[in-house]
Amino acid sequence: MSTALDPTETEDTPPSAIFEFVTFSAGGQSYCLEITQIREIRRWTTVTALPHTPDDVLGVMNLRGAVIPIFDLAARFGLGQTPTNERNVVIVAAAEGNTIGLLVESVSEILSVDTAEIQPTPDIKSEATRSSIQGVISSGETMIRVINLTAVLDQPAGVAA
Repeated sequence: MSTALDPTETEDTPPSAIFEFVTFSAGGQSYCLEITQIREIRRWTTVTALPHTPDDVLGVMNLRGAVIPIFDLAARFGLGQTPTNERNVVIVAAAEGNTIGLLVESVSEILSVDTAEIQPTPDIKSEATRSSIQGVISSGETMIRVINLTAVLDQPAGVAA
Protein backbone atom coordinates (compact mmCIF):
# COMPACT_ATOMS: atom_id res chain seq x y z
CA MET A 1 0.00 0.00 0.00
CA SER A 2 1.14 3.49 -0.62
CA THR A 3 2.36 5.82 2.09
CA ALA A 4 -0.50 8.17 1.14
CA LEU A 5 -2.60 6.27 3.67
CA ASP A 6 -0.38 7.37 6.55
CA PRO A 7 -2.81 9.10 8.92
CA THR A 8 -0.14 11.53 10.12
CA GLU A 9 0.28 14.58 7.95
CA THR A 10 3.23 16.95 7.71
CA GLU A 11 3.81 20.18 5.82
CA ASP A 12 5.09 18.13 2.87
CA THR A 13 2.08 15.85 2.58
CA PRO A 14 -1.09 16.88 0.80
CA PRO A 15 -4.34 17.23 2.72
CA SER A 16 -6.32 14.07 3.30
CA ALA A 17 -7.73 12.15 0.34
CA ILE A 18 -10.54 9.67 -0.17
CA PHE A 19 -9.63 6.01 -0.76
CA GLU A 20 -11.93 3.07 -1.42
CA PHE A 21 -11.49 -0.17 0.51
CA VAL A 22 -13.07 -3.60 0.13
CA THR A 23 -13.97 -4.97 3.57
CA PHE A 24 -14.06 -8.66 4.40
CA SER A 25 -14.00 -11.15 7.25
CA ALA A 26 -11.14 -13.54 8.05
CA GLY A 27 -10.89 -15.50 11.27
CA GLY A 28 -14.04 -13.75 12.52
CA GLN A 29 -12.31 -10.35 12.28
CA SER A 30 -12.86 -7.40 9.91
CA TYR A 31 -10.13 -6.38 7.48
CA CYS A 32 -9.86 -4.36 4.29
CA LEU A 33 -7.65 -3.84 1.27
CA GLU A 34 -7.42 -0.80 -0.92
CA ILE A 35 -9.65 -1.47 -3.92
CA THR A 36 -6.80 -0.79 -6.37
CA GLN A 37 -5.01 -3.92 -5.07
CA ILE A 38 -7.93 -6.21 -5.87
CA ARG A 39 -8.19 -7.80 -9.30
CA GLU A 40 -11.35 -9.82 -8.72
CA ILE A 41 -13.42 -11.69 -6.16
CA ARG A 42 -14.25 -15.34 -6.88
CA ARG A 43 -16.31 -18.05 -5.27
CA TRP A 44 -14.30 -20.69 -3.45
CA THR A 45 -13.35 -23.69 -5.55
CA THR A 46 -11.08 -26.57 -4.68
CA VAL A 47 -7.39 -25.82 -5.18
CA THR A 48 -4.48 -28.08 -6.08
CA ALA A 49 -2.35 -28.72 -3.00
CA LEU A 50 1.42 -28.47 -3.18
CA PRO A 51 3.77 -30.57 -1.02
CA HIS A 52 5.88 -29.05 1.74
CA THR A 53 4.01 -25.75 1.97
CA PRO A 54 3.18 -23.84 5.17
CA ASP A 55 -0.27 -24.35 6.70
CA ASP A 56 -1.52 -21.02 5.36
CA VAL A 57 -0.77 -21.95 1.73
CA LEU A 58 -3.79 -23.92 0.55
CA GLY A 59 -2.42 -24.64 -2.89
CA VAL A 60 -2.71 -23.17 -6.37
CA MET A 61 -5.57 -22.22 -8.67
CA ASN A 62 -5.71 -21.80 -12.43
CA LEU A 63 -6.91 -18.29 -13.18
CA ARG A 64 -7.39 -17.93 -16.95
CA GLY A 65 -4.16 -19.78 -17.69
CA ALA A 66 -2.12 -18.30 -14.84
CA VAL A 67 -1.33 -20.45 -11.81
CA ILE A 68 -1.69 -18.42 -8.61
CA PRO A 69 -1.02 -19.36 -4.97
CA ILE A 70 -3.98 -19.31 -2.58
CA PHE A 71 -3.36 -18.26 1.03
CA ASP A 72 -5.72 -18.76 3.98
CA LEU A 73 -5.62 -15.25 5.44
CA ALA A 74 -6.92 -16.32 8.87
CA ALA A 75 -4.18 -18.97 9.13
CA ARG A 76 -1.64 -16.40 7.95
CA PHE A 77 -2.66 -14.20 10.88
CA GLY A 78 -2.50 -17.09 13.37
CA LEU A 79 -6.31 -17.18 13.77
CA GLY A 80 -6.76 -20.84 12.79
CA GLN A 81 -7.69 -22.48 9.51
CA THR A 82 -10.74 -21.25 7.60
CA PRO A 83 -13.19 -24.12 7.14
CA THR A 84 -13.87 -24.12 3.40
CA ASN A 85 -17.45 -24.02 2.19
CA GLU A 86 -19.50 -22.62 -0.68
CA ARG A 87 -19.92 -19.25 1.10
CA ASN A 88 -16.17 -18.55 1.20
CA VAL A 89 -14.59 -16.31 -1.39
CA VAL A 90 -11.13 -15.84 -2.83
CA ILE A 91 -9.92 -12.28 -3.19
CA VAL A 92 -7.50 -12.15 -6.10
CA ALA A 93 -5.04 -9.35 -5.38
CA ALA A 94 -1.78 -7.91 -6.64
CA ALA A 95 1.22 -7.87 -4.31
CA GLU A 96 4.74 -6.93 -5.36
CA GLY A 97 3.90 -7.52 -9.01
CA ASN A 98 2.53 -11.00 -8.33
CA THR A 99 -1.08 -12.15 -8.37
CA ILE A 100 -2.22 -14.10 -5.32
CA GLY A 101 -5.49 -15.36 -3.89
CA LEU A 102 -6.68 -14.86 -0.32
CA LEU A 103 -9.29 -17.21 1.13
CA VAL A 104 -11.67 -15.21 3.35
CA GLU A 105 -15.00 -16.00 4.99
CA SER A 106 -16.97 -13.29 3.22
CA VAL A 107 -16.73 -9.91 1.53
CA SER A 108 -18.82 -7.20 3.16
CA GLU A 109 -18.81 -3.86 1.36
CA ILE A 110 -16.84 -1.11 -0.30
CA LEU A 111 -16.00 1.81 1.99
CA SER A 112 -14.97 5.29 0.88
CA VAL A 113 -12.71 6.61 3.62
CA ASP A 114 -10.92 9.90 4.12
CA THR A 115 -7.31 9.21 5.12
CA ALA A 116 -7.86 11.47 8.14
CA GLU A 117 -10.30 8.82 9.44
CA ILE A 118 -7.66 6.07 9.43
CA GLN A 119 -6.22 5.71 12.91
CA PRO A 120 -2.65 4.50 13.39
CA THR A 121 -2.15 0.90 14.46
CA PRO A 122 -1.92 0.86 18.26
CA ASP A 123 1.57 0.20 19.60
CA ILE A 124 1.27 -3.29 21.03
CA LYS A 125 4.99 -4.10 20.89
CA SER A 126 4.57 -6.40 17.90
CA GLU A 127 6.65 -5.54 14.85
CA ALA A 128 4.63 -8.03 12.79
CA THR A 129 1.38 -6.23 13.65
CA ARG A 130 2.82 -2.77 13.06
CA SER A 131 4.06 -3.74 9.60
CA SER A 132 1.06 -5.89 8.57
CA ILE A 133 -1.72 -3.60 9.76
CA GLN A 134 -1.34 -0.15 8.27
CA GLY A 135 -4.13 1.43 10.29
CA VAL A 136 -7.61 0.99 11.72
CA ILE A 137 -10.91 2.34 10.44
CA SER A 138 -13.82 2.70 12.84
CA SER A 139 -17.14 1.92 11.12
CA GLY A 140 -19.97 2.02 13.63
CA GLU A 141 -19.18 -0.61 16.26
CA THR A 142 -16.68 -2.39 14.00
CA MET A 143 -12.94 -1.82 13.91
CA ILE A 144 -11.63 -2.63 10.43
CA ARG A 145 -7.91 -3.29 10.03
CA VAL A 146 -6.22 -1.90 6.90
CA ILE A 147 -3.90 -4.61 5.58
CA ASN A 148 -0.44 -3.92 4.17
CA LEU A 149 -0.52 -6.90 1.83
CA THR A 150 3.18 -6.82 0.96
CA ALA A 151 4.15 -6.94 4.65
CA VAL A 152 1.65 -9.72 5.37
CA LEU A 153 3.16 -11.92 2.68
CA ASP A 154 6.71 -11.15 3.84
CA GLN A 155 5.95 -12.39 7.39
CA PRO A 156 6.12 -16.07 8.36
CA ALA A 157 2.73 -17.76 8.72
CA GLY A 158 1.01 -17.28 12.06
CA VAL A 159 2.76 -14.02 12.99
CA ALA A 160 1.55 -11.59 10.36
CA ALA A 161 -0.87 -9.76 12.64
